[in-house]
Amino acid sequence: MYQFDKRIVMTLDAGGTNFVFSAIQSNEEIVEPLTLPSNGNDLEKCLATMVTGFSAIRERLADAPVAISFAFPGPADYVNGIIGDLKNLPAFQGGVALKAFLEREFGIPVFINNDGDLFAYGEALAGALPEVNRMLQEAGKGKVYKNLIGITLGTGFGGGVVRDRELFLGDNGVAAEVWVLRDKREPRYGVEEGISIRAIRRGYARLSGDERDLTPRDIFDIAEGTLDGDREAAREAFARAGEVLGEAIASMNAVVDGVIVIGGGIVAAHKYLMPAVMRELNGSLCMYDGSPVDRMEMKAFFLDDPRDREAFLAPTTKQILIPGTTETVDYDPVKRAAVLVTRLGTSKAIAFGAYAFALNELDRG
Repeated sequence: MYQFDKRIVMTLDAGGTNFVFSAIQSNEEIVEPLTLPSNGNDLEKCLATMVTGFSAIRERLADAPVAISFAFPGPADYVNGIIGDLKNLPAFQGGVALKAFLEREFGIPVFINNDGDLFAYGEALAGALPEVNRMLQEAGKGKVYKNLIGITLGTGFGGGVVRDRELFLGDNGVAAEVWVLRDKREPRYGVEEGISIRAIRRGYARLSGDERDLTPRDIFDIAEGTLDGDREAAREAFARAGEVLGEAIASMNAVVDGVIVIGGGIVAAHKYLMPAVMRELNGSLCMYDGSPVDRMEMKAFFLDDPRDREAFLAPTTKQILIPGTTETVDYDPVKRAAVLVTRLGTSKAIAFGAYAFALNELDRG
């Protein structure tokens, strides 16, 4: 959408330890990123770091940037750019008017969103959504998907929704705050406790009794048999997390009905995660009389699995008669939900999303 746009937007990857500053033009990073310590415990130093970082990037640019756009941790009033009480950046407490501060410093519009929203937007404009539609076109199908659910799996559980190429933020700016969904396996907890970095670590430790300080990557290596540990416990930890993820996706898709794309570091273990996700999506519920009903209105297909991709693209349209005539119309009785892992990479999708969001808002006036 903006791959040929010459406007420049400065961006920030805001982590609890470091801030990484950069700039994007035509969907490409055009400067060497600058990394500075975030100073997240001291608000004055943290804000000064932002000024220093964006100023340094601006000096490297041949043309003036038109905006600043980036993802920042919440809770926050993203529409107005006011940051609430943060855990990983504890200097932000009680409401910090970050958007207004940066606009005063740099004299250009500033747009702040969460990473789930921008990930979804990037994948909708330049990643998963156009790829699915390209697959369908090449297979000779007339179906075109317009909506997308983006999910990020990492320290937390994030999400975003794009409806007809527009990022859906909601009336309070908190649409797709999916971390408040319930953990299917332990419903008194939020879904993050069942599918996140800490969930994978805790799940493996409980199942194996292994007291080492392991990362999800370590646990994946144990599952693969390339690192010592309880191989079955590692696989089961991912499977249980996948069950929780599948239920969360089904709940989201019941409302949104769109392509589902999953990003974040944990998705690298999709080999062990996704079978449970797909069992959940294509599973069933019970009516009170005991009769089963499909969990979702549509059949889910994991497009990174060649067999599922072939089934997703297989022809199922048939001709049916118009009552009282000999004329026919096409009818496809199979509703399909496409599920796939990030096509851009999580960080790149967030950066693309930040760039496109800023330009779209500027174009809207």
